[in-house]
Parts: sequence; C-alpha cells; structure tokens
Amino acid sequence: MKKVYSLLALFAILLSANCTRIAENNDPVIGIWSYFSTASTGKNAKQTVKEEWIFNDAYLGRFHTYNNHQLTIVTDFRWSFKDKTYTIAYPGLDRKEDVVTMDQTDRGTVLTDHQGNILAIRE
Repeated sequence: MKKVYSLLALFAILLSANCTRIAENNDPVIGIWSYFSTASTGKNAKQTVKEEWIFNDAYLGRFHTYNNHQLTIVTDFRWSFKDKTYTIAYPGLDRKEDVVTMDQTDRGTVLTDHQGNILAIRE
C-alpha cells in the first residue's frame, strides 16, 4: 500500500508541476555586431579600437572593447526591444544606455542612433 501512495504522490507532483516554456526569441538583432575606428595618436602612430556586442536570445549579451588588439573592457549588457527601438544597458559600467534602430545600408545591416550615427555593423 505504501508503494501505491508513493506512486500516487509522485504522479500528483508531476501533474501539478508548472511546466512553463520559455518563449523562443528570434529577434534579428541576435548575433555578433562590431564597430572599428582608427585614430592618429601622433607621428605615424595609429590607434585602432574595436567594439563588439554579442546579443543572445535571453535579452542579455556580452560587450568587448579592444584597443590595438588588446582586450580592455569585458562586460555583460541587457537589451530590450520596443517600438522598433533597441535599448542596450550596461549595468556596472560607466557608460550610458545606447538607444538604436536596425537599418539596411550599403554597408549591410547596421544599428544606428537617433542621429543616424552607426553604433555597430552585423558581422
């Protein structure tokens, strides 16, 4: 009789368990985005900066900055999408939120701010 009650209890637990499914996120921003810039630092010296955003489907991501191919910043970010606008927040980093839209240009798919400046290009 103990086995029957144990089996019924196990069955009741399985039936009452909340089986939620995480909604699939197929947002087109998911993937790797980057931006390169070069500046002259003096006579014949140049500094290259690469910023890289890796967006995932859990509304999170990883941000990297490379100065002259040396990794200088690594941090996580969170992102959201509302009314054709992406907001990228960098908790723990002294950087303001980026508010961008996704556009198609002759350079490919880009994230641009409200002034039309390119934040990143899809890799």
